[in-house]
Amino acid sequence: MELIRYAKYHALGNAYTLLEIATPPTKDQIRLLCHPQYGLGGDGLLIGRTVGDGQFALRIFNPDGSEAEKSGNGLRIYARYLADEGQAGQEPIVIETRGGAVLATIDQERDDVGIDMGRVNFYSEDIPVAGPSREVIQERLHFGGVELVYSAASIGNPHCVIRVKKLDEQFTRRFGPLIENNPLFPNRTNVQFLEVIDRDSIAIQIWERGAGYTLSSGSSSCAAAAVAVRLGLCQPEVTVHQPGGPLAVTITREFHAILRGPVQFVSRGLVAIPD
Repeated sequence: MELIRYAKYHALGNAYTLLEIATPPTKDQIRLLCHPQYGLGGDGLLIGRTVGDGQFALRIFNPDGSEAEKSGNGLRIYARYLADEGQAGQEPIVIETRGGAVLATIDQERDDVGIDMGRVNFYSEDIPVAGPSREVIQERLHFGGVELVYSAASIGNPHCVIRVKKLDEQFTRRFGPLIENNPLFPNRTNVQFLEVIDRDSIAIQIWERGAGYTLSSGSSSCAAAAVAVRLGLCQPEVTVHQPGGPLAVTITREFHAILRGPVQFVSRGLVAIPD
């Protein structure tokens, strides 16, 4: 049985474990490592490597064993880990992901990390969303007698944002998996239910692709904020409230999403990779 070093952090309750290993575990091993009883628990695994001076690469794995293109909180956790390990300081660092490169900055206290997540894209072929080429804004989904109006976006990974009058966890847990696995989304999708509080604040609940109901998500916060700005519902600088706590998001004129919020250390040690 192989023992490897790990470090676990959370970003507003969105927990990831960094494995100090070159080759990713298998899907079955990932599922066990993320299991709350048989492993370390959490919302996913991170495996990073150094590619140059101030340049790093990160792979992100969901609890179901699938690989994610990008994760705002996962990236912020990795940046904090690099700072804790003395591999990053006050200067911005570049982190490559399957969903594109991002720029990360860590403040002097190293408990607050900002990420330029890149440009938010609403075009169907880039998200992807099935059907003709188009911007996917204010379209309709039907489940039985329930009609949901959604907008879709990509920030390197797919998102489906649904505005509701009032957030309801039971509603999120009911419709989240139905939307995630809808044939409309060839690569499945992350789902955000969006409540507009005022011009400066929105609230979301999240059903994360490959992870389920999640207390916080950085990329989901960016996607929801971008849709709210695109629809004229809020200002470009907005606080995104989630069950785990608030994140600050700025949507630039070019629709780049800038994400900032806290990251907290949980534990480090050795973990057995299941056979």
